[in-house]
Amino acid sequence: MAFEITEMFVRVIGMSPVIQALAGGVIIALMNLFGASLVLVWRNPSERALNGMLGFAAGVMLAAAFTSLIIPGIEEYSGGNPVPTLIGVGIGALFLDRADALVPHAHYLLTGNRRADAAGPSEMLPVTDERLEGVILFILAITLHNMPEGLAVGVGFGAAGRDPAQLGSALSLMLAIGLQNIPEGLAVSVAAVNAGLNRRLYAVIAGIRSGAVEIPLAVLGAVAVATIEPLLPYAMGFAAGAMLFVISDEIIPETHRSGYERVATLGLMAGAIIMLYLDISLAG
Repeated sequence: MAFEITEMFVRVIGMSPVIQALAGGVIIALMNLFGASLVLVWRNPSERALNGMLGFAAGVMLAAAFTSLIIPGIEEYSGGNPVPTLIGVGIGALFLDRADALVPHAHYLLTGNRRADAAGPSEMLPVTDERLEGVILFILAITLHNMPEGLAVGVGFGAAGRDPAQLGSALSLMLAIGLQNIPEGLAVSVAAVNAGLNRRLYAVIAGIRSGAVEIPLAVLGAVAVATIEPLLPYAMGFAAGAMLFVISDEIIPETHRSGYERVATLGLMAGAIIMLYLDISLAG
């Protein structure tokens, strides 16, 4: 089954790691858009459901950071020397820490301030300049957090370009990040709607914007590792470190602040299990 999936992917996309990364970036961005579009039919997702879904996203990213980036970076591309990959992990986390300081945290927008009057839960407060500014900051923050995801996909396909046996791992990483993009895209749309923006226009645009950054970064990651071979373990570590930072600094605190930490934890476990299954089945 794994061989059939990889063979079909190569037949459709070709063998160029850059083109494969471009296709992977498009796929994960489309899955982000799908998640953002769910707000059109799932009009009032509960905080409990959102926390569970974001916990799932964290579990996927947590497992992927190790199975598809850190471990291969050490074992396959550093000859067992952990230093280059771990340096990359540290640089990735430091980059997100410094970049995050430039974009204020927007946790309060994930649930928003819903009107609790007779108009019903779907009625939102009017847009104000302050709240619109908050939504823009939130979109910027999510876009920042999409960067390591797109980079990770590109690095994965770049690594596969040097070792075709790693294509299964690259595909599993792409599918895993695409899966976690669904709840992330929904969270962006819910934030936009909760701030009073039009559900059908601005909420979906928010999802598009948050996912679109992944496409050029996927291509950049593939080009970088395809042209500069010694960069590969550092790049894999960088993507993993940035993802781990997002999990610990943003997703887990957000999902544990409103009384639904058990649901979020179960979601994290489910995400980690699915990612491990994908990695074993597609890479095996």
